[in-house]
Amino acid sequence: MSERAEVVVIGGGQAGLAAGYYLRRAELDFVILDRQDHPGGAWQHGWDSLRLFSPAEYSPLPGWRMPHQEGETFPTAGHVVKYLHDYEQRYELPVRRHIQVSGVRANDRGLNIETDHGNWHTAFVISATGTWDTPFVPAYPGIAEFTGEQLHTVDYSSPERFRGRRVLIVGGGNSAAQIVAEVSMVAETTWATLRPPRFMPDDVDGRVLFDVATKREVARKTGASAAGVSGLGDIVMVPSVRAARNRSVLHPRPMFDRLTGEGVAWDDGVAASYDAIIWCTGFRPTLDHLGPLGLSRKNGVPRTIGTRSVDESRLHLLGYGDFTGFASATLIGAGRTAKDAVRDITSRLPPTGRGSQNP
Repeated sequence: MSERAEVVVIGGGQAGLAAGYYLRRAELDFVILDRQDHPGGAWQHGWDSLRLFSPAEYSPLPGWRMPHQEGETFPTAGHVVKYLHDYEQRYELPVRRHIQVSGVRANDRGLNIETDHGNWHTAFVISATGTWDTPFVPAYPGIAEFTGEQLHTVDYSSPERFRGRRVLIVGGGNSAAQIVAEVSMVAETTWATLRPPRFMPDDVDGRVLFDVATKREVARKTGASAAGVSGLGDIVMVPSVRAARNRSVLHPRPMFDRLTGEGVAWDDGVAASYDAIIWCTGFRPTLDHLGPLGLSRKNGVPRTIGTRSVDESRLHLLGYGDFTGFASATLIGAGRTAKDAVRDITSRLPPTGRGSQNP
């Protein structure tokens, strides 16, 4: 089976839906291919207590702000999943589910997308597969020697499985801080970070990050310097993290030098034993499907100008992190970069060809 569309979006999470919104407004012929069985993207796979660190109204996709969640200042992951589901329905986005894309190949007439449900032919591809499927664990010496349990953020669901155990949590971001906060309630917990974490003031949450993203976007569009605009790397003091601070458990140790069979060791001779290690060490873009294109890379990611691939001008990448646009892996950032990508695609299509392209 072979099908055609003017634009094919790969991935139906927040970035893919944002792209769909602007493609719909541009009246282009498009389809969104998603491997998930249900709407919600990676939000449907987070740990049980996962929440946004900003109020709903500060986490919008384009066109429709997220509704308030009754009784919650910071929406739960379940609320975000419902929002993405309703967003998809609201704008009648053409999402094809349970489709795994295995490869994207180029030819003189366009791009071919290979899937487990047949192929697609298109003029442009927007890749929006996110990062959740590619967890990153650093290659520390002795990592294969540790006999306890090792897991990543993607494997974590709740603290109960660690009750009464000795747990090491590795990583200096928001996920690590939130997991430390709840695991420390039931287990003997150590937190290790590569550099001292930076905690935001108690009265600062995602609303400030929203403003930061806005200022960065204005600076980019006007050509002004964004050097004086704060970054987004600080840990937000959501209620669980504030409570952990008040219990004096947010005191990380410097990173260890190696793992041992029983735990970890530092070069100063100090060693500690653990039953489990939770690696909250981030993700890498999920881009195996772009392998056939042979894209060149810089700092480990495909080279782009904005969202457009340097090597394949018919390819845009959305939602993978700052290399595809500042804060593009956030809800609000996904919308802003999607707008730019669709604008570029629209400008390169012949006016009479929209909705009827024949790659």
